[in-house]
Amino acid sequence: MIEISLDDRDAELLPQLHEYFKSFWSDTSQEARDQYNVFIANTPITDGVVFRPPAASEPPGLWCEPPSADAERAMLYLHGGAYTMGNADAYRGFVSQIATRAQCSAFILDYPLAPEASIPVALDLARAAVDSLLAIYPRIAIVGDSAGGGLTLATLASLHGRTRVAAAVLFSPWTDLTLGGRSIQEKANSDVLLDPARLADAAKGYGGALPLDDPRASPLFGIPSDLPPILIQVGSDEVLLDDSLRYAVEASKTGAAITLELWQGMHHVFQLDVNTLATSRRALDRAAIFLRSGR
Repeated sequence: MIEISLDDRDAELLPQLHEYFKSFWSDTSQEARDQYNVFIANTPITDGVVFRPPAASEPPGLWCEPPSADAERAMLYLHGGAYTMGNADAYRGFVSQIATRAQCSAFILDYPLAPEASIPVALDLARAAVDSLLAIYPRIAIVGDSAGGGLTLATLASLHGRTRVAAAVLFSPWTDLTLGGRSIQEKANSDVLLDPARLADAAKGYGGALPLDDPRASPLFGIPSDLPPILIQVGSDEVLLDDSLRYAVEASKTGAAITLELWQGMHHVFQLDVNTLATSRRALDRAAIFLRSGR
């Protein structure tokens, strides 16, 4: 595990940012999905990036193409939102930040949301998206945040060691829908974004008829022995901290190449805050270096 200390200037900025979070999420005038998309869309789009819809033969989603994209590789992005919120359009800015740094095109998958769609609908579509990208590019990476990080790991487990998936990057992945990590309770008061009760409701909606410890729902409980190199970045102050820590420990036992970065003082998916925090920009720079190394 690599522990990364809090930037002094960011330590001064965090209280104001946290107050903004509280104010934003205390406004109940918007429907939850609309509110989430507005929140995510605050991450700015990088200059020069072009967005285009998928071809008729491709899964639903959105292509994000930076001007410096490598023709030999691409990235599949699986978004967060507790499996119940989020869409490709809202994630344009965030994914553009990653794709530009990693110098590759990215496909943001629009998977069906819970509770309207439960397992295995999103997982099957993510697997289809991998096949679709591998039909075009020699090698791909998969990147996901929060629930999208969990979906990334479940997708990797379902691929049975396809070596052309060169790497994966996970931002605060949700790996245990049973909410069995100690940090769920220990960090409940310090987490400025996630509420354990709401996570429990989302887990039930996504799991559907499956038990929540099914590896398709909770990849922590079904780690394969043929994972590609994985980078996990997680904040020290979030309820899903143990989801990252436990997954990294168990995956390492299978021989997987896992790099775990613990960012001190950081909240859930802090990488979104590139406009405010130097830490967020630095984390994305490190993620991009990892992605480029998996050519």
